[in-house]
Amino acid sequence: MRSNIKLNIPTRRPHLDNKSFYLLTLGCDKNTVDSEAIGQLLSGYGLRETLKPERAQLLIVNTCGFIDSATRQSLDALQELADGKQAGQSLIAAGCLASRAAEMIQAEVPGVDGVVGALKWDSFGPMLTNLGIDIDNEADNNRITYGLLRRKKKQGPTSYLKISDGCDAGCAFCIIPQMKGKHASRPVEHILREVRQLADSGVKEIVLVGQDTTFYGRDLGVRDGTGTATLLKQLAETAPEVLWFRLMYAYPRFVSQPLIETMASLPQMAHYIDMPLQHAHKATLRRMRRPSDQSETYGTIERLRAAMPDIAIRTTFIVGYPGETEEEFQYLLDFIEEMKFDNVGAFKFSPQATSPAALQENPVPEEVKQERYNRLMALQQQISIKKQQSLIGRELDVIVEGSGTVDYSPRDSREIWVGRSYRSAPEVDGMVFIEPRAVKAGFPQGPRPYTARVKITDATEYDLWGKLIS
Repeated sequence: MRSNIKLNIPTRRPHLDNKSFYLLTLGCDKNTVDSEAIGQLLSGYGLRETLKPERAQLLIVNTCGFIDSATRQSLDALQELADGKQAGQSLIAAGCLASRAAEMIQAEVPGVDGVVGALKWDSFGPMLTNLGIDIDNEADNNRITYGLLRRKKKQGPTSYLKISDGCDAGCAFCIIPQMKGKHASRPVEHILREVRQLADSGVKEIVLVGQDTTFYGRDLGVRDGTGTATLLKQLAETAPEVLWFRLMYAYPRFVSQPLIETMASLPQMAHYIDMPLQHAHKATLRRMRRPSDQSETYGTIERLRAAMPDIAIRTTFIVGYPGETEEEFQYLLDFIEEMKFDNVGAFKFSPQATSPAALQENPVPEEVKQERYNRLMALQQQISIKKQQSLIGRELDVIVEGSGTVDYSPRDSREIWVGRSYRSAPEVDGMVFIEPRAVKAGFPQGPRPYTARVKITDATEYDLWGKLIS
């Protein structure tokens, strides 16, 4: 079955733009940063980016292969572009799925002309030459590597910053180490250079990402668990005008006390952490090859909340993992009820053919996975609405990302601004809908600001409503 990707390639083919490329990014925010590196590399070779696939000489899909649905989406996108290829166009599959399943890609989508694995961007030069795409003669002497990525501000006030790649954790359900190898911290001077570039371009929020952001520096010789904490201090000193630095994908075992204290002491650190736990029952965690000592988890959450009483904790869980009994699942529900996380994501277990989890016994039937997923999300909605309602009357700083209208009645349509508070990460958490202080006065004239102070007036399970203060 095809996914819902629609590229809207016209039937009539216009002439191709010589030395141009179209780049489609799938998957996570880390892929977004990788695509920026690919785009910069190709620009260094003298190619120009176009948003129209029908005009591009080179078509690229930066693929994702983390779960089966992502693999299917990547293959469908490649097939869609392959079906629309015209004479003179070349199609390349790049990124994570290309790293682990190059033969499968070329078998399922014969129209793919080349495959470039994740972080193997230097392969683009020789491949383009083999495909007959002219690149600048000086490209090999002036190539732009991932480590020296020159960051350009994207539309809006938020940008992602990758501080590491790969992973050493070895979770049974995950194939990231197969696709991207062991954990590799990026050199601090490269990271600080990018942060300064982003701040100079007006970015107000920088989201720190990596397969495990709390492992930063350990491969560079920092063994006392202070690597990420030290990096945060350097980021704050380098770009003091950034409103928020947001930490995503923190491995629970490495959320150290120095890291917690640094997050609490730096005014620019959003009191927010994304700490995927995956499950709570000891037996399930052992089958997952995850930390199973619940006293560690309880202690980490307690220390985070003691240091930052207003912290928003996001986590994710997998339901229906092989061997998960009703007792184990109920233990997870009880844990969620006790911990009262601010934001929770849940995934139904999806086996990957090359992962250890795919070989584990006692698979959970799909209908049971769905039923457990529904129960978990229903519980979290009850928790979330209470959390959200407790914010009514509070004033929050908000990153303003856009605007729209809301219809209060057939004759009453009003403008609103849309943004996020420190409690919400882009794309995965809820929004703040902002109304003017006085309906008749409306919003201030002039360009919409990137930040606003808002008083919260209402709440739903995921979103907040508020009135503009300043």
